[in-house]
Amino acid sequence: MGWLLTTNLVLPDDSVELRFLSGTGPGGQNVNKVATAVQLRFFPERAPQLPERVRRRLAEIAGQRMAGDGTIVITARRHRTQIRNRDDALARLADLIALAGERQAYRVPTRPSRGARERRLSEKARRGAVKQGRTSRSFE
Repeated sequence: MGWLLTTNLVLPDDSVELRFLSGTGPGGQNVNKVATAVQLRFFPERAPQLPERVRRRLAEIAGQRMAGDGTIVITARRHRTQIRNRDDALARLADLIALAGERQAYRVPTRPSRGARERRLSEKARRGAVKQGRTSRSFE
């Protein structure tokens, strides 16, 4: 069947692994008894529908969430119930994949104009003159 993340993205069952842990945070009397926190592990190599470009970008932007073996680990413990934490973790994974899917803007390198260079140099000269005026004069 798979995990439905967005209307056009369904991940295979074996690419997402959920583990429930006893978590800190909200839970009232149940906080020490019920495992409500969710640790989601996503295996990008097991999701063939993700383009290679998206997989590479995921590895770049995942940061500390990327484990050494290439899995992405997301821990959700904001809510009191397993279901809401699971949905939160899946939503965060969907956001991460959507961010990786966006095309990065290509930056065209430009050079400062002559006017910009002149303004910068005149401002530097003015600041230098202000600072020069602060020096103490020795009286002989």
